[in-house]
Amino acid sequence: QVQLVESGGGMVQAGGSLRLSCVASVSTISNYAMGWFRQAPGKEREFVAGFDWGSKSTYDTDSVRGRFTVSRDIAKKTGFLQMNSLKPEDTALYYCAMKFRKSDSWNYWGQGTQVTVSS
Repeated sequence: QVQLVESGGGMVQAGGSLRLSCVASVSTISNYAMGWFRQAPGKEREFVAGFDWGSKSTYDTDSVRGRFTVSRDIAKKTGFLQMNSLKPEDTALYYCAMKFRKSDSWNYWGQGTQVTVSS
């Protein structure tokens, strides 16, 4: 069983920065990947960025590339999403999730944290 606890959301003006954290309770974390997702009101949930705990591989999407960065503290089993140059369109509920590295299904989800960017 994997449990995820997120923190770090809030309100910020356009151009500002926030860092989200996600602490994972899991035994062998190197078997997993962590992803960050977001869902804005009236829109579908979308993948933002992610990484493999057991390698240096990272992933992101065009909409956040160059502005958002993922990182991790393996000893603390904590993943981070550093968000810079935030835009109003980044406003959403942000979730961290985990899956087995070779799986297509994100089976474990955090509770979500709200990010609001004002213009």
